[in-house]
Amino acid sequence: MFDFGIQGYRPHWTSGPRAVKEVHGVRLRALAGRALTRLWVVWDLEDDEWFPDCPVLLDFGGEQVEINHWKLDELSLTWNSIDPRRPAEWPGFALQWRDNAIPEAAPLLDHPLQNVELLEWTGPDAAQGTVDVSFVFPEGRITVSNALDENGLSFAPPHRQSRSHLLG
Repeated sequence: MFDFGIQGYRPHWTSGPRAVKEVHGVRLRALAGRALTRLWVVWDLEDDEWFPDCPVLLDFGGEQVEINHWKLDELSLTWNSIDPRRPAEWPGFALQWRDNAIPEAAPLLDHPLQNVELLEWTGPDAAQGTVDVSFVFPEGRITVSNALDENGLSFAPPHRQSRSHLLG
């Protein structure tokens, strides 16, 4: 199994909102009320930018959800398995974990999570049925999206072609 250059990381792939909700719904709902303390991403040191192929980590006061999109429709959610103090090693890249490196996330730090939504893409294209995970706060949201074989980050409301599956 490919570990994305992260020691101890074992992705658990699911597809579709029903499977994600069945496996992770209870735990995602339990994050409501907890404050987001950190958002970790892997940083490409040579290009000085986010390396979106590796998981995105959201830490809610010691409960860390690790989100990764792969291929066209596979989503992995894991919990508390990645230690961002350890290196991410990918051949040909100089990588390092960075916390709070995404400026758009700063206004949401230390604020309680209101809810988690699974956003299912309903557009008439190859991405139909893919699932994004959206964390809703009183003053905004962070969505870790499927950017077709890597992660994307959005801080905007869901696209009109996204169907929301509320978890809380």
